[in-house]
Amino acid sequence: MTLLDSVLDHNKQFVMEKQYERFQTTKFPDKKIVILTCMDTRLLELLPFAMNIKNGDAKLIRNAGAVISHPFGSIMRSILVAIYELGANEVMVVGHHGCGMTGLQPSSILQKSQERGVSLETIDMLEFSGVDVKGFLTGFEKVEENVENSVQMIKRHPLLPKDVSVHGLVICPETGQLDLIINGYEDTNMSMIQNQKV
Repeated sequence: MTLLDSVLDHNKQFVMEKQYERFQTTKFPDKKIVILTCMDTRLLELLPFAMNIKNGDAKLIRNAGAVISHPFGSIMRSILVAIYELGANEVMVVGHHGCGMTGLQPSSILQKSQERGVSLETIDMLEFSGVDVKGFLTGFEKVEENVENSVQMIKRHPLLPKDVSVHGLVICPETGQLDLIINGYEDTNMSMIQNQKV
C-alpha cells in the first residue's frame, strides 16, 4: 500500500465516523492573530500547545525558516489577507532554535538537485535568465536575526495598517520555551503616539 492509499483509507474512516466534528470552527481566527512559523516537523503540535493556540484560534502560515523572502510574495499576501479579510490584528513571527535554514548553503541543494536529475544546464539557464538561484537557496546565520528581518519586512510593508502589532519570538523545539525577540506592542504604541501628535 502506498502512502497516498493509506491517507485516503484513513480519510474514509475519519469522515464516516464524523471525527471532523471536534475540529469545526469558522474561518475567522478567534484570537485574531496570524502566526508565521517554520515547517519543521517538531513544531507541528508543540508550537500550538506552547502558545495556547487551539483549532480556530489563529491563522498559521508555515514555510522553511519562517522567512519572508519578498515583500510582495505569497507569505506577505497571506498575512495581509488574514488582517483585512479575516480579522487578524496581530502578527507573530516564530522562528526556532536548530532550524535547518541556519547556515544553509546553496551548493548543498544544487548538488542534491543534480543527483536527483536536474541538469546543470537548467540551473545555468535560470541564472542566465536573471534568477538569483544561489540567493534563493541561501539560509541565514542566526535565527534571531532572521526573525528580526521578517518582522521588519512585515512592519515596513506599505499595505500594513499602523495599528497592527508585529511580534518576534524564537521557540525551543525540545521544550517549547518561547524567547521574546521583538515586542510589537512597544512599536505599535509608539507609532500611535506619534500619529496623535501629528
